[in-house]
Amino acid sequence: MTDQENRTAERAPALPAVADRATFHAELDKLRLREKTHTREGDAITAARRRLPMVEVAADLELTGPDGPVSLLEAFEGRRQLIAYYFMWHHGHPAAEQCEGCTWVTTQVEELSYLHSRDITYAVFCQGPYEASRRYREFMGWGVPWYSAVPSLDALLVGRHVGMMHLVCYLRDGDRVFETYWTTLRGVEAMDYSYALMDLTVYGRQELWEDSPSGWPRVQGTPADHVGLRSNGRPIPQWSRLEAGRSDGLTPRP
Repeated sequence: MTDQENRTAERAPALPAVADRATFHAELDKLRLREKTHTREGDAITAARRRLPMVEVAADLELTGPDGPVSLLEAFEGRRQLIAYYFMWHHGHPAAEQCEGCTWVTTQVEELSYLHSRDITYAVFCQGPYEASRRYREFMGWGVPWYSAVPSLDALLVGRHVGMMHLVCYLRDGDRVFETYWTTLRGVEAMDYSYALMDLTVYGRQELWEDSPSGWPRVQGTPADHVGLRSNGRPIPQWSRLEAGRSDGLTPRP
């Protein structure tokens, strides 16, 4: 081998053991039993979630939308249920420095018709000012309903860390609004399919925290690199928007 070939081989990730087809399927069958147990436990947790009590929230809490102030009740768009994603916002920072995690999960949510078919509205409640965050939404090309929750953040996220990502579910009963569930941190992975697909592959997410064999590849994993959700200093999906010629300016145009 040439020196270049040797260097390439040294950089290549490790590989799983090679087996014949019968052995492969025997090992997969054993894993499938664990997968089925995991699925049934997930179903049981979801059933328990449907039986949680709910807490009333003021229906007139103010949000800011494209036409100015609106109430929490109005954000339901007439449907019975509402799922709100509370988008973290770094006030005064450019697009490249906005939250890579919130950009990641929001990018996954595109087709809303299936939610609508179950009487569910989905919306982003940004924790930053409407105009700057609206321009970020336009730069990213997101079509989901978008509001600023700044006028009512403390009331909407009572008992929680304002400024963190949250996924919150609401139920409307006439003109009354109730909160039925919320989650944060890895709980917002419910919005994502990219990681779910990565989890099916042999190298997984390639993040440092994963339990993988020695020699498996790893993406950037230091705090500054935000476990692979950034590339060259930006949230990963921003690059395709810039290449398409979109402006990432968040300040008002003169």
